[in-house]
Parts: sequence; structure tokens; C-alpha cells
Amino acid sequence: MTTLLLGFLFGTFLQYARLNRFDTIVGMALLRDLSVAKTMAFAIGLGMLLMQTEIQMGWASDHVKPLILVGVVGGGVLFGMGMAILGYCPGTLAISLGQGSLDALVGILGGLAGALSFAVVFPLLSPLLGPDLGSISLKGSLSAPTFWMTLVLLGGGLMGVALALHRVDPRGWSWLYAAVGLALLNVVLDLPAIAGHPMGASTAFPWLAMTLTGMGAPNYWHKIAEPGAWEFHFLIGAFLAGLVFSLIQKEFRFRAVPDLWREYHGNSSSRRFFWAFVGGILLLFGARMAGGCTSGHIISGGMQLADSSLLFALVVFLSFLTTGRLFHRQGRVG
Repeated sequence: MTTLLLGFLFGTFLQYARLNRFDTIVGMALLRDLSVAKTMAFAIGLGMLLMQTEIQMGWASDHVKPLILVGVVGGGVLFGMGMAILGYCPGTLAISLGQGSLDALVGILGGLAGALSFAVVFPLLSPLLGPDLGSISLKGSLSAPTFWMTLVLLGGGLMGVALALHRVDPRGWSWLYAAVGLALLNVVLDLPAIAGHPMGASTAFPWLAMTLTGMGAPNYWHKIAEPGAWEFHFLIGAFLAGLVFSLIQKEFRFRAVPDLWREYHGNSSSRRFFWAFVGGILLLFGARMAGGCTSGHIISGGMQLADSSLLFALVVFLSFLTTGRLFHRQGRVG
């Protein structure tokens, strides 16, 4: 029940600022809507200050993802491509499905296929994803005074960047409320009495795919079984948030083709579903290669100043913007 409630809060923050919508996410890829960049920058900046203080006080622990170089870089490229084409990330798929987005459902099916494919080939692919440079972060490579000075400068700088971007794209302040909510949610989740780890979403996909099919490598199941079950229930909570608030606001409706997709690619639902499925495969295969996604790697890992997460964020951002330009702008109809 606690995990469902936390997932519900996650979904509430994102849907309130419309950060789960295809038009918002692809709008970021096309540099037409900066809400995603503003939210992530402010959430990571505030979250790193709060989380590192929490850890310093002994209330929580670091959970730094290992820097498995080929996996992080290659997975980041695929993840960025998938997010630009699909228009959702693993966590926002569940919220948008709750609001009636049929392309999100197709994206989930593609994500399950991509995650299951990774689980099947894991024994063959795993040795190729290295080298494993370990769970390293800026915290471990700097002296304590230098680290805290760097932390304050980075955290304050990221929040400053978010506010500067708001001057360029002033769409109201819902993104800021969402950013503060995500930062506080991660801090609460890291408390051992609550969850004992920051948030995540992508591990739910191989967990569900392997549970439904019985396929996949046993050693990979052992790796993802516990976090996958937790993230699945977390995403159920996010789905319920999308459903409940869309019904309350009388915005629930089944829709296959988002407005921004229609502007660039036309009205064909079959075309939209085809690319949503392909995007879902790329998104989740990439997430599993890299060991995380937007919430679990970029936001949570960024708050911990993990080298793997910072590299993943850079690669995803470049791949996302490049794919957005090539796939959407150059394929524009009319």
C-alpha cells in the first residue's frame, strides 16, 4: 500500500505539470517546450542538496549505479532515440495510459518486448557491456570540503538554469511544483523506513515480461526480481493517479494520435502505433543496457552525483535532441 501511495504521488506531480504528455516530451525534443528540462534541472539541483544532507546525517545511504561504460553509453543512445520517437519514458507511460492514451499502451507492449529481449540475451550481451568502472561518484573523488562546495555550486547552478529557462519559456509555474515534489519524493524514498532507495521505473518492465512469459535468463531474474516487483507496484500507483485525476478533471478520453504527432506525421493511428511500438522497444532495451531510466538513473542518480548517471544523462540528451530533429522535423507532413 505504501508503494502504491508513493507511485500515486509520483504520478500526481507529473500529470499536474503535464510532464507525462507526448506533446510535452516531444516538444522538448523539438525545443518547442522546455518544461521537461526546467523540471529535471530544478529537481536534481534541489534533490542533490537535500539527499546528500540526508545521507550526511546518517538517515539514508548512497545507491550509486555502477559505470558500465558500453552499457551506459549504448543504452543512453537507444533510450534517447526511443524517448524521442515514443514520446514517453517508462514512468510516464503508466500515467498516460491512466488518462486513456492508447499509444502509451502500445508503447508499454513495445517496452515489454524490448525488456524481454534484453532478459533473453543477457548472458551473451552482459560481457560486452563493460568495462565496469565501479560505483563511482563525485563524492568519492573529492575531499569533503571540496565536495560540499561543489555540491552547493552544482545544486544552485542547476536551479538557476531552470529559472533562466523559465524566462525563455514562461508557461506558468506548475513545472516548479512538480520539481519540488519529485525532489522531496526521492528524499523520502531513500529513507530505510519507507523504501531504502530512490525511485525507479524501468525494472518493472523485465519483471512483468518475465513473470508473464517465464522466459529470460535466470541470473537476470535474480538481479531484477526484488526491485522489479517494487517498481511495478510503484507504476500501478502512477497509473491510478493518471486515471483518478483525468476523471476528476473530466479530461479522460481514449486517444490514439497525440496532437503534436498529428502535426508532424498525420492522422494515421496505425502509423502512430507502429512507431510507438518501435520506440518502446528501443526505450526499454536501452534502459536495461544502461541499468536505469529517466527517474532511476538521471534524476535519482543525478541527485547522488553518480558518474554513470551524469554520463547517461548527457548521452540521452544528445540522442534525444538529435532523434527529435531527424525523426520529427525532417519527416513533417504538409
